[in-house]
Amino acid sequence: MTMDLFDQSLSEPRAEPLCEGAVVLRRFASANDAGLLKKIGQVADQAPFRQMKTPGGHTMSVAMTCCGDWGWVTHARGYRYQQQDPVSGDRWPAMPDLFRSLAVEAAAKAGYAGFEPDSCLVNRYSPGAKMGLHQDRDEEDFGQPIVSVSLGTPVTFQFGGMRRSDRPQRVSLEHGDVIVWGGPARLRYHGVLTLKASDHPLTGAYRYNLTFRRAH
Repeated sequence: MTMDLFDQSLSEPRAEPLCEGAVVLRRFASANDAGLLKKIGQVADQAPFRQMKTPGGHTMSVAMTCCGDWGWVTHARGYRYQQQDPVSGDRWPAMPDLFRSLAVEAAAKAGYAGFEPDSCLVNRYSPGAKMGLHQDRDEEDFGQPIVSVSLGTPVTFQFGGMRRSDRPQRVSLEHGDVIVWGGPARLRYHGVLTLKASDHPLTGAYRYNLTFRRAH
């Protein structure tokens, strides 16, 4: 499947509620897509993408890097945030202003004014990559929302309940879509189904995801 850049740009941003506390902001990031992708490249130049291993020894199918004051990493006993890239030992790259302003504006649009992200996890999906159902619970303050930005090829996002066994909603996400969840939805399970082969004019076969959090 090949995406058409002109067709994508015709869609006006709109909000679609998922449940209390969660909303999809369709095309919210589209106007700044080229700038966002350029900044992703600059972050990856400093802290290259890598496929982390879970505590159980499984290599994740999604390639990751981070920017901001804190980066999310795996280690032998679980998951945590730390200020240094475990590969280089250097501080994570600074969060680009374009990233921060997008996250703050999206959170406010979804009803979460005052969001101050200090961490951005950058995920790169290639065809066949996926993310199992999980909760974002390594942060100190669950009062802050999660802001998740999709760029590139389309994917099916799973948004579940408070238990892993709850049947998740399936939400189609396309280039420029942003999901924000917090409040009563903050600890809902979520994940991404296997990325299908596709071709986007800006990202080729890849899908990029920016996930903004307040870690500390």
